[in-house]
Amino acid sequence: LQNVCLSSSNFCFCKCSGFQLDHVPWNLLPSTLESLDLSYNEIQAIYADDFSRLHSLRVLELQFNNISVIEDHAFHNNSLLENLNIFNNSLEEVPATALQPLYNLRRLFMSNNLYTKAKLADKVFSSFTHLQILSMGGPLVKGLRKGDFQALKNISLQEFNIKCSSNISYYEPGSLKAIQTSSMGFDIAIDQKPHFLPLMLQDLASKTFSQIQFRNLFEFMYYMQDDDIFRNLPDINVHQLIFHRGKFNENLLRMALLNLQVTPIKHLTFQYIDFARSPNFVDSGLNSSIKDLALDRLDLWHISNPDILRFDWRFTWFNKIRLLSIQNVNFNSVPCDAWLEMGGMEVLDISNNRLQNNFIFNQRCNYRGNMPALFIFNVSTNQLTSLRDLASLTSKFKQLQVMDVSNNLLGSAKESHNCYWLHNITQLIAHHNHFESGALKCLPTTVQFLDLSYCDLDQLDMAYFQQTTTLKELWLNGNKIKFIPSGWKSHSLQSLALDGNSFGIISIGSFQDMPKLSRLTAGNNPYHCTCDLHAFIQDTISKRRINITDWPKNYKCYHPEALLNTAVAHFFPGNVACDIRLVIVICVATTAVVVLVLVFICYIFNIPWYTKATYQILRAKYRAHQQGAYGGSQVYEYHAFISYSHPDADWVRDQLLPCLENNKPPYRLCIHERDFMPGKWIIDNIIENIESSRKVIFVLSHHFVNSEWCNYELYFAQQRAIGKTFNDVILVVKEPIDPESLPSKYCKLKKMLNTKTYLEWPQQDKQQTFFWAQLKSVLGKPTLIRQHAASGRGSMVSSVETVSVIELSLEERIPAKYMPKLKSEAELPKVDPEDAVFL
Repeated sequence: LQNVCLSSSNFCFCKCSGFQLDHVPWNLLPSTLESLDLSYNEIQAIYADDFSRLHSLRVLELQFNNISVIEDHAFHNNSLLENLNIFNNSLEEVPATALQPLYNLRRLFMSNNLYTKAKLADKVFSSFTHLQILSMGGPLVKGLRKGDFQALKNISLQEFNIKCSSNISYYEPGSLKAIQTSSMGFDIAIDQKPHFLPLMLQDLASKTFSQIQFRNLFEFMYYMQDDDIFRNLPDINVHQLIFHRGKFNENLLRMALLNLQVTPIKHLTFQYIDFARSPNFVDSGLNSSIKDLALDRLDLWHISNPDILRFDWRFTWFNKIRLLSIQNVNFNSVPCDAWLEMGGMEVLDISNNRLQNNFIFNQRCNYRGNMPALFIFNVSTNQLTSLRDLASLTSKFKQLQVMDVSNNLLGSAKESHNCYWLHNITQLIAHHNHFESGALKCLPTTVQFLDLSYCDLDQLDMAYFQQTTTLKELWLNGNKIKFIPSGWKSHSLQSLALDGNSFGIISIGSFQDMPKLSRLTAGNNPYHCTCDLHAFIQDTISKRRINITDWPKNYKCYHPEALLNTAVAHFFPGNVACDIRLVIVICVATTAVVVLVLVFICYIFNIPWYTKATYQILRAKYRAHQQGAYGGSQVYEYHAFISYSHPDADWVRDQLLPCLENNKPPYRLCIHERDFMPGKWIIDNIIENIESSRKVIFVLSHHFVNSEWCNYELYFAQQRAIGKTFNDVILVVKEPIDPESLPSKYCKLKKMLNTKTYLEWPQQDKQQTFFWAQLKSVLGKPTLIRQHAASGRGSMVSSVETVSVIELSLEERIPAKYMPKLKSEAELPKVDPEDAVFL
């Protein structure tokens, strides 16, 4: 069956429409079917077994086939059938016998067949007590007789439609009296027999109808006679009268309207009418004959000639119309007197025409006092371009509240300035225009409902929305808006539609200044799936203050590329990626840990001390470079530089110096008490003399370890040995020292004491001779060394004419009378180290 028809999963519905079937596929139809559509095929006959298995069948559609035969027992097993459609087939007779078992029929469509008579069998149709809708007849029915519908006299229908031939030849009075229906439809052309219409209307007299429709009343020619064929219309109680298709001229329309003035009809429709002027009509200059047409609604749709609007050259027939709808009449101007005559109109719909600015708003017209009751004004689907002209036109309509200007050419900023609107306009429908952002300033600011959907807007003018203090519902869907403006404040907005735009970022703050917003439609946008979007969705769903009407179906990720087309509902970023507070806590904690680790490392390895010492070296070398005293080839001035602490000075002066300087030839030694140049920075003296000495002798003792300046001298000596061996360093241990007890900054000294042979000062006199021999061996034979420019460092003081001397305390190793004990250079009181000199 699925290869032939479209069926539902439970096989209750099957559609076989338009499959060019030439017979009913009875062997493929499941017995569970309740609805079967075989329309628009080529079936020619219905046989007894075609539907015999379909006991549950309720709807059967056979229209637009070529059925000419329906066997008498075709529906004998389909007693539940309620809806049967055999419209537009080739039946030559009403299949009364076949229809007899269908006593549950509610809708029966069997018109437009090849019947020659409209007779309904009393025995069969009188039993259709549930029948609600019946259409019958065809293009070959020549007329109606009095007994044709007697079978329906006790049946109250909702709708009855009868079709007869265009060349109807007979109509017996009373033919329609038996019909009891709410809606009556005639598809009967009375071109040749116009006098039949009063007879038909007479049969309907004293009856009540919700609607009567005449289709193709005059199909081929205009009515040219003077006889009033609508004279019996006032005797019928009908709410709506429809004239569909056919030809109307000026005289026929006047006949209808004159009678309608005295009927209870409240809704009149002319649609698809071919209207023409009557050649025998002469304008006498008197007022129009139609002055009292009081209608709730008048529809003029798809009329061929716009002259119908003033068929008698007047507009007075609009005076008592409450709702006037003029669509697709192709009129392009509104005369000044037309506005004046529409005094009682509350709704004016002139959509789907060809109106332009200067046609609808004529500056020569006086609109003051016109349209005093107009409430709704619809000018959609025209060719209007100027909001300014619309504002000027409606500024005199005191009761106007609703305007529909959609599907025009509005929105140009050039045509949207100096606009003045009355403060009573509450609804503006302006979708499908081409709005520039600057044109928004020309819209009324008193609106409560504003539809600007599909207007090609790419940005919003916040200056306008700040003035719309009463706006409750705003539609901006289908535009090109690229971003939601920050700080969008609207204390009255309750519903907002933004779907189908071009923005991708939306966050909690986007609508925080809209406290009354309860309905949001924002799907079908190229969303950037970020933490802000996730936070907005979660916050909105959890608080339930705003109902996102199109969630989650229309929300998909567009960016980043890895999440393209991913449903936003399935986007769950991690807490670390989105919670800024958590990120700050982690960063602060990590930074604190790193700082603590660095502080601990600095403490363990005494990095601040090394940094300070290296800084002093760089400063000293920079000063030497500035003074030209540093550089050139390496020439030693001393055989050795002796580094010792002040408590060990006596041993150095009494033991070490005499032994080495009294040697033949003597060793030239450098000690700070004697050989440092007065007036120089002490750091410069230390570095310069270590650099000028071939060897460096460190007199190690517990006092040495605790001396800050000795620490510097040891570090500077280490720096001089970078890239070399430590053969230039001689360790003399004056008193026993445990290498493990040394501070961490003496890691190099520890290593030297553990790996390098050092000299230890013996306490016994007999062993001291051997000690001096070892020391001299390490120092090597004294060779001739470059002499200083002056004979001695002390003599240089006298040779200097002006020397700035600042008596600053050094530390313990310099005699107390010259230099009191000082722990470090940083302790110099109130003196910048850059300005300090020492004696």
